[in-house]
Amino acid sequence: MPYEPDDDHFREYHVTPRHLAGSGGTGDAGFEPVAHWPRHYPDDGPCQLLVTSPDHRIRIGWFGDDYDLWKITAAEDAVSTPRWVATFNQNMPPEIVAGFTRALANGWSEDNDDFLRPTSPHWSESVRSPATSDWTLTTPNRNTVELTAPDELAGLALDRSFSAPTEEPWVLWAGPPGWGTRAEATFTARTPTHLIAATAAALADPAPVVRTRGMINRRIEHLVRLAPVSPETAPAPRAPTPLDVRRTAVSAALQRASQSQGSVCANAARIRTTTAQTGYTAPEQPAAVLPPSPHPSTGRGR
Repeated sequence: MPYEPDDDHFREYHVTPRHLAGSGGTGDAGFEPVAHWPRHYPDDGPCQLLVTSPDHRIRIGWFGDDYDLWKITAAEDAVSTPRWVATFNQNMPPEIVAGFTRALANGWSEDNDDFLRPTSPHWSESVRSPATSDWTLTTPNRNTVELTAPDELAGLALDRSFSAPTEEPWVLWAGPPGWGTRAEATFTARTPTHLIAATAAALADPAPVVRTRGMINRRIEHLVRLAPVSPETAPAPRAPTPLDVRRTAVSAALQRASQSQGSVCANAARIRTTTAQTGYTAPEQPAAVLPPSPHPSTGRGR
């Protein structure tokens, strides 16, 4: 592997096209549209963060150590079997996942079922948007219909031969084939097409995303354009996401524990000094109870 100075490895760049930028290691951007929704940190299982709509009909799970990094579901009510499932792998930029979660957040309300609306039979029109108007429509075979981006490095495919609502006929992809290079999102048959269209529009958005040089996969580095981030072009500060809030809480708890432990040690030292100088033996002090160590989420993907 060629030598790359550390300062360049960790330097931030604007990456274009965004669909080749990779995940960036966290899911913060994907959670921004639903930052006001309830969040949960499961103690067991692979899901590290679960955000739900207030009525729990929508669930957004983030699996920081899995190949399928995101799993998003919607159901008729909080305890019903999901009507549809959307899955995003570890190479999908969270800025693109945000296109899906933003459409979900905008379409949700206690008395609104738009996020459960059946898929339109006129799929080629319903999944298009101004951002994907220049994508090419092809039919490689009788069962497959594809929309392909002008650079041929991204596309949306529908397999019309599916026979069950739990199958995943929709595939939104970007990048060359390969475990570390292909970003992929799959949607089960009942996923509303306006949500798929919003995701495809986020993928086609020409605005760059910010990554460090080391986050760009070496095998696709020649396919992207990198522009160094300067103070003038740095992104504006964003609102804290659920992951940000969790990290802040963990840091605060660790700091309190450290300060408490330091105070106990200082008191013990003063007692020893007084005893040595006066011969007086201080009464035994009760043991200090330190707060339990928090269990932070790893916040990292593969």
